Amino acid sequence: MANVSYVTEQGLEKLKKELEQLETIERPKISQQIAEARDKGDLSENAEYDAAKEAQGLLELKISKLKDTIANSRILDQSKLDTSSVQILNKVKIKNKKNGAIMEYTLVSDSEANLKEMKMSINTPIAKGLLGKKVGDIVEVEVPNGKVEFEIIEISL
Repeated sequence: MANVSYVTEQGLEKLKKELEQLETIERPKISQQIAEARDKGDLSENAEYDAAKEAQGLLELKISKLKDTIANSRILDQSKLDTSSVQILNKVKIKNKKNGAIMEYTLVSDSEANLKEMKMSINTPIAKGLLGKKVGDIVEVEVPNGKVEFEIIEISL
């Protein structure tokens, strides 16, 4: 069974634009590199040709994965989201019980995750620990350097 990915409309548009870029710009560029390398003669000792063919294989793999992601994406209806418990597309304010640090993340699909924008994938250990919990709950999460306790301070859209 394919992995269903829940995304926002903007997230799906971003994926489609990336796919279009790869298919209409990157693919022809690599085909051109292969043609130029082929024109240089003996392919058995042509490093340029080998490199271009490898790049083509990687690009095709990336295009294939992106098409799968788009095909298995479902747009979330943000009007049906609520804040009674933590779920995807919620903004969650949490407090690290050990050091008192307060952080706020929006839980998103893998394809939209970007920690610089404070968008955390729902597949991270912290997000998995928060899902389904309510304001005031204390969540213990297993992270690479041990267990960390977080208190859920606020859930918003």
